[in-house]
Amino acid sequence: MSRRHLPARHALPAALAALALFSGTAAAAPVATPPPTAASALSALDDTYYEDATGKTGAALKSALHTIISDQSKLTYSQVWDALKDTDEDPADSSNIIELYTGRSEPKSNNGGSVGQWNREHVWAKSHGDFGTATGPGTDIHHLRPSDVQVNSTRGNKDFDNGGTELSDAPGNYTDSDSFEPRDAVKGDVARMILYMAVRYEGDDAFPDLEPNDSVSNGSSPHIGRLSVLKAWSEQDPPDAFEKRRNDVIYEDYQHNRNPFVDHPEWVEAIW
Repeated sequence: MSRRHLPARHALPAALAALALFSGTAAAAPVATPPPTAASALSALDDTYYEDATGKTGAALKSALHTIISDQSKLTYSQVWDALKDTDEDPADSSNIIELYTGRSEPKSNNGGSVGQWNREHVWAKSHGDFGTATGPGTDIHHLRPSDVQVNSTRGNKDFDNGGTELSDAPGNYTDSDSFEPRDAVKGDVARMILYMAVRYEGDDAFPDLEPNDSVSNGSSPHIGRLSVLKAWSEQDPPDAFEKRRNDVIYEDYQHNRNPFVDHPEWVEAIW
């Protein structure tokens, strides 16, 4: 892929002082370089990766971000299994992953399609646009997350909205006949994943133009809702350390593109 947008990832070592050949003095020790702060890392991204989006709003911002994040490597659906074991690793136990909706820590090896296992949840339901598991939107790990098999089945292809009956096997999540409400700790994550998909897939690469709307029961149309609720969720639940690390891992090790709304949640309002 093109590295036009990639910032330098490691600071250059400090220059060594010249040897005092005739004085017998030792060379000066290299000066330790402090690790970059979150603010400086984001500033570096803004100066490089997001350079063409800086200062834009509305349709112009959406278009610029689409061009930027479309420069990516793609995974097969089978490669998604191993990728999720890395992107969603439990920070307290490297042998486990964290399930999206339950928040439970489960062994990485306990993946599959049986009750009690975790599988690959398409947060933008794959039937909304009928893209299935095709390489592209069907394998984009920015919106694929580990999910308990039964909870994944309960969510199905429902749109996102507030309300419903609480899930007994995943407290804090609610559902009714046409919508699903995730637990508070990942409401913003869900919103930003949906909006990433809407910017990444604009109908110019043999896949449908995915767009959020303010409806539920969208069926197989390439839409998902409710946009007003998703915007509120993104504001209510800003990116946390887990979500930011996930974005970095996808960028560095897998797809080499980023979810811009994790880096700049304010761009949600700037576009929608």
